Amino acid sequence: MSDEAAVRAFPALAGLVAIRDTGWQFVHQSVVDGVPAQVDGFRLYPDGWHDAIRVCSSTDAMALRADGDEPPGIVWERAGSLSDVVEGLLSLPAPTQRHAPRLVVASAPVLWVP
Repeated sequence: MSDEAAVRAFPALAGLVAIRDTGWQFVHQSVVDGVPAQVDGFRLYPDGWHDAIRVCSSTDAMALRADGDEPPGIVWERAGSLSDVVEGLLSLPAPTQRHAPRLVVASAPVLWVP
């Protein structure tokens, strides 16, 4: 199915297509009756920072940015509808930009990439 057809059928997917086109990768973590029950995605930066998103439905999504320290610390997070979360990610400055968030507000899960 093409991106256009998928977005016509499920308009909320437009946000995932938008972030995918900025360097995101997606994985399907859990499947129920042959259909992904949630979709996880991530974007890695050269200096170890990473952004992550988990989508359970068009109304249930969350995203975060973690620094490149060991262990990683969360410096930004948002939860809510998929469109709100994607809007936040698209407006988030790259970690190297001056106004990017840097204050650690919580510990982050360790991102494992095969």
